[in-house]
Amino acid sequence: MASARNVQYREARYDIPERSAKLEDELAAYLSPDELTYLLSKKNRATQLIARQSAALAALKNDGIINDFQWTQLQQGLMKFTDQQGKAERIKNFPYPRNFASIATYLLFIFVVLVPFALLREFDKLGDGTFMQGYSIWFNVPFSAAIGWAFLTLDTVGESSMNPFEGSANDVPITQISRTIEIDMRDMLDEANLPAAIVPKNSIVL
Repeated sequence: MASARNVQYREARYDIPERSAKLEDELAAYLSPDELTYLLSKKNRATQLIARQSAALAALKNDGIINDFQWTQLQQGLMKFTDQQGKAERIKNFPYPRNFASIATYLLFIFVVLVPFALLREFDKLGDGTFMQGYSIWFNVPFSAAIGWAFLTLDTVGESSMNPFEGSANDVPITQISRTIEIDMRDMLDEANLPAAIVPKNSIVL
């Protein structure tokens, strides 16, 4: 779930196309009213779409519109879609184990707290025999802060990357990828009314 800070940043900087359009409105352009009603009554709609596509391919094969080789290739494509969909669902529904992530965060905070004490004597010895003797120990403050900041930043990046489908600024631009594929496929079918490409807003694209 997105933090309150991420929600405020999102509202001010970028939009999530999936949250500004309704699913039934998007599907209505591609499905008949009966198909749309049937699909919306199901829980896993993506799987149902693939199942109906498989049934449509079987009907085309039985009618002799496509041959066995074409049917096999298309079915294999649907199987790959199903496999990739399952992987994406597992990433979204079962992100990084919370207990492991929590332990890593606790250990990181302990490390950040102990770093200044570990470097204290080393920076103190750094000035021995020079004009900085007795003062070099103060270098410990900025260097410890920089090291702590670097590791905390890496931890934050890891937290935001463990679930790439929540609509944060660092997420996978799945909408742009899908729209690009849609435009290419519809262009191959010589359709004239192509959808607009997804463009970045404030250098952020989803």
